[in-house]
Amino acid sequence: MTLACNVEDVPMGEGRAVTIAGRRIAVFRTRDGWYALDDSCPHMGGPLSDGIVSDQVVICPLHERRYELASGRLRTAPGECGVAAHRVSVQDDEVHVSLGAPVAASVVDPVPARA
Repeated sequence: MTLACNVEDVPMGEGRAVTIAGRRIAVFRTRDGWYALDDSCPHMGGPLSDGIVSDQVVICPLHERRYELASGRLRTAPGECGVAAHRVSVQDDEVHVSLGAPVAASVVDPVPARA
């Protein structure tokens, strides 16, 4: 995990751009928690950190594409690529982001295995 910013740097319901290891990352703060996505919309490069956060998505400021905060999945154009989502933790008023394996690459089976 890498220090991205301090808690007070990101107002509730908004996002901010940070640079980690040469990559622009959008860090979002919501009532449900903290999220981090690659900051550039794959469609036209819009800065997702400047987008509107609503109903667990961020809306790209250029063409209103909607990306899920938790997974980076694109909701408005099925079949097109989303953005990488990254793990976030908050410790002692510091927000840390991991650029390791993207969150979207993790698969959890929601159906328990039968014995």
